[in-house]
Amino acid sequence: MTPPPSGQQYRITSGAQEAVIVEVGGGIREYRVDGRDVLQPYAEDSMADGAHGAVLIPWPNRLRDGKYQFGGADYRVPLTEPAKNNAIHGFLRWRPWDACGYNENEVIMRTSIHPRPDYPFHLDLAVHYALAEDGLTVTTTARNPGAVPAPYGCGHHPYLSPGTGRIDAAILHLDAATRIRTDPYRQLPTGTEPVADTPQFDFTSPRQIGSATIDHAFTDLARDEDGRAWVRLRGTDHRIAELWVDETYPIIQLFTADTLGAAHRRAGLAAEPMTCPPNAFQSGDRLIRLAPGASVTTRWGARLSAAP
Repeated sequence: MTPPPSGQQYRITSGAQEAVIVEVGGGIREYRVDGRDVLQPYAEDSMADGAHGAVLIPWPNRLRDGKYQFGGADYRVPLTEPAKNNAIHGFLRWRPWDACGYNENEVIMRTSIHPRPDYPFHLDLAVHYALAEDGLTVTTTARNPGAVPAPYGCGHHPYLSPGTGRIDAAILHLDAATRIRTDPYRQLPTGTEPVADTPQFDFTSPRQIGSATIDHAFTDLARDEDGRAWVRLRGTDHRIAELWVDETYPIIQLFTADTLGAAHRRAGLAAEPMTCPPNAFQSGDRLIRLAPGASVTTRWGARLSAAP
């Protein structure tokens, strides 16, 4: 049999919940409850488009010209978004990951980044996917086993599902006070602005997405008593695909998938947890300097709920 493009498939279940984690990129291919998609899937016989479910390490989003400085040295990584002269979403999207601790309701995916000329640092990485009564939890741990500090940022790229149809009719709620402005072509940061002054981007109160085109990062996130910030997408079936991030993720990127192929165009809403903003390897903004022997752990999760 021909193996799937995303490699080995690791199916986990808990009650009515089921998710599939994949070898290629160590990401999540699908997550559904009672047969209803919470995270919009891609097919087992397809490659992931639009970074569906991907792990974005050691930086999320875009890096201008693929260039950065760290520790007094200059580096340049390959341009993986060549039309915009950017490097995007780190090194690991197409790398095979190893599974361990695999059982009925959880799996841990592991890989390492070994020193290379454009990133002469060492990271050991583990992403733990677990299903429980309160939904899916994704825990990412990076450890620096090397002898020098390493620049590090982390992101994930799930797409919330409206259930059926396109996201235009869905109701979106993200209580974030600030949008990171970007230039219209290369989508690199140019500053910030309050969403209250830009009605197109203000979802602090739930409202229909309609024809809005969004590919922006949001910050100054409102948090609940547990320190979680939430994105909620209510479909026409009155069920809500919810995504939460802990306090290690100060930024959530929203993307209405307008540039994807016909099957996925505006069929899901990317809600991307990020530890740092776009171009952080250059700006240093919230970039983690991971000391030798140190580790950092970040968490996000998803679940399906019913509208009140």
